[in-house]
Amino acid sequence: MTGLVLVAAAAALAQAFLGAPRASGAQPVGVLRLARPVFGSPRAQGLADLGDQGNVEARRRGAQMLGETGTMSDLPRLVQALRDADPVVRAFAENAMWQVWSRSGDEQVDRLLALGIEQMQTRQGEAAVDTFTRVIELRPDFAEGWNKRATVYYLLGEYARSLADCDEVMKRNPYHFGALSGYGMIYLQLGEPEKALLYMDRALAVNPNLHQVEETAQTLRRLLIQRRKDTI
Repeated sequence: MTGLVLVAAAAALAQAFLGAPRASGAQPVGVLRLARPVFGSPRAQGLADLGDQGNVEARRRGAQMLGETGTMSDLPRLVQALRDADPVVRAFAENAMWQVWSRSGDEQVDRLLALGIEQMQTRQGEAAVDTFTRVIELRPDFAEGWNKRATVYYLLGEYARSLADCDEVMKRNPYHFGALSGYGMIYLQLGEPEKALLYMDRALAVNPNLHQVEETAQTLRRLLIQRRKDTI
């Protein structure tokens, strides 16, 4: 398997691993924000709307509301919504999961997380590591602190540390398709396509809408089949 193929495959996975949530008021391009209901608590209404199988607009609204008000306990419902017949509901559900993951429940920690993301985006890798380490120290149970530090370690080429932090993410959030995709990226960089494919399949089992991950997995399957044929 050529190094160029592995590099291209890793690049295709980057969005899933490095993906950050949209701002709470942002929507996928081309989709208008739907009116909020005027009754019930927002979270309870969001859960009810998301379960309204006869009303696609309600499900879209429900997914958006859970992005703003949902908790980690709502993840199973959002994972179900990733398989909704409506692509907009699926997109809103994915975005909602990132939003839920990024709320620690502590304003100081949330500010530090935002700072670390800014540092990461402006290529201040070492500073971002320090910031995310502080997040972890303050809230060791907060999975997204570990995930963001894993991301920075990956960008810095510190793959063993990135893998270790991904392990911590999965202990706290088994639905984290971003971290599962991250394993795939790391193992591609380490030249272990079989392990990479295993984790890509796990990411897709949670979120089947990761199209770049799916394409990369299909490419790897073809290459692995060809490699086995070449060894016969």
